[in-house]
Amino acid sequence: MMTAALAADRYKVTLFEKNEKLGKKLFITGKGRCNLTNNSGEEEFLRNVVTNNKFLYSAINAFGQSDVMEYFEKLGLRLKTERGNRVFPVSDHSSDVIRTLEQELKRKGVNVFLNRKVDELRITDKEENGEIIHQVTGVVSGGKTYDSDVVVIATGGISYPQTGSDGDGFKFARGLGVDVTKLYPALVPVRLKDDFCTELMGLTLKNVRISFSYMKKNKKKDIYTEQGEMLFTHFGISGPLVLSGSSYLHKFKDDEILISLDLKPALSEDKLEQRIIRDFEAFKTRELKNALGELLPRAMIPFVINKSGINPDRRVNGLSKEEIKKLVYTFKNFDMQYDGLMGYDQAIITSGGISVKEIDPRTMELKKISGIRVAGEVIDCDALTGGFNLQIAWSTAYLASR
Repeated sequence: MMTAALAADRYKVTLFEKNEKLGKKLFITGKGRCNLTNNSGEEEFLRNVVTNNKFLYSAINAFGQSDVMEYFEKLGLRLKTERGNRVFPVSDHSSDVIRTLEQELKRKGVNVFLNRKVDELRITDKEENGEIIHQVTGVVSGGKTYDSDVVVIATGGISYPQTGSDGDGFKFARGLGVDVTKLYPALVPVRLKDDFCTELMGLTLKNVRISFSYMKKNKKKDIYTEQGEMLFTHFGISGPLVLSGSSYLHKFKDDEILISLDLKPALSEDKLEQRIIRDFEAFKTRELKNALGELLPRAMIPFVINKSGINPDRRVNGLSKEEIKKLVYTFKNFDMQYDGLMGYDQAIITSGGISVKEIDPRTMELKKISGIRVAGEVIDCDALTGGFNLQIAWSTAYLASR
C-alpha cells in the first residue's frame, strides 16, 4: 500500500491483493493497535535491526521515522508516542492506519485488484551491447497478463499465513534464480520443557531480566540479555522480552541454549540478601512458603522455593546463612529448560528472505532482473519489537516507489 501510494505520484500503478481486503497483516500488528514506527533516531533504529542493518542505511536516510510520522499526520492520522518511543495512532485502532492508506490510494488513482493472486512474473530477455538483460514485462493473474515496466514484490514473509503471508514472494524470487536465505520464525514465543508453565499460565512478570546464553568450551556465552516484561503461557514463555530474544536463537542448536531469569535485577545479591533477612525478621514465625509475598507474585513462590532446595515448611527464623544465600541465588538465577521456538503461526515476523546481496540498496531493485523491486518483510532484514519492522517496510517501500 505504501509503495503504491508513493509511486502513484509518478506512475500509473496497479496493486494486486490476493485477500478480499487490504491490510490484513497490518490489522493485527501491535495487538490491533498498529505500532507503526519508533520515534527515535537513526542510530537507535539501526541498533534494533537484528539482520543486515547496514543494508538499510540508504532506506532509513531517505525515509526515516520522522518522515513516516510526518507522512501519516499530513494525511490526517493523529499519532502518539508511548513507552519505548513506540508510535501508535491516537485512536489505538490499526484500522485507522489501513483506512488512511486506502484513502490515499483512492485519491492517487491507484487501480486496486482484490481477491487477485499473482501466478507468475513475466520476464523478457533482450540483448544490449552483447549482454543479455533480463527485464520484467508484467504479471500473470487469473489467466490474464498485465503489462508493466516495474513490478514491486511486497508480499511479506510466511508468518501468520492466515493473513495471506504464505511465501509467494520467496517463490517468485527462487523461480527467477534469486537467492533466498534460510527462513525462520522470529519475534515468536519460546517453548519450555518445564512442567511449571501450565501452573503459571497467564502470569506476567514486570521488571525482570532474561538471559539467553549457550555453552562453548565449558564457558557460558551471552546470546541476549535484557530487562523488561514477560509472561508465562501453557507451553512456555512470551511477552516483549522473550519475543525480542527469540530473534537471536535460531543461530544455535536447541540443546545448546540456556535460559535464566533474574527476578530482582534492580537489587545486587548483597542488597537482596539484606532485604530477605529484613522480611524474615518481620515474619520470623512464618513458614518459608508464607514469607516471600513481599518479593514475589504468589504463584511464583512455590517454584522458587523448590528450585532453592529448601523445605517450604521451614520457619524462616530457623534458616541458616547458607540457605538464605541459596534463596538469593535462585532469585537471581531462575533457570528454565529451552525446548525450541513456536512456529510461523505465532511468529510476528519471518527472519530470512531475499538475500540483500541480490538487491541494490539505493533502489531496492533486483540486480539480476531489471524492473523488479522488493519492499518489506520479503527482504532478509528483521528487527526487534517496537515499530522497527514496520519502519523497515515503509523505508524500503519509499525507495522501491522512486
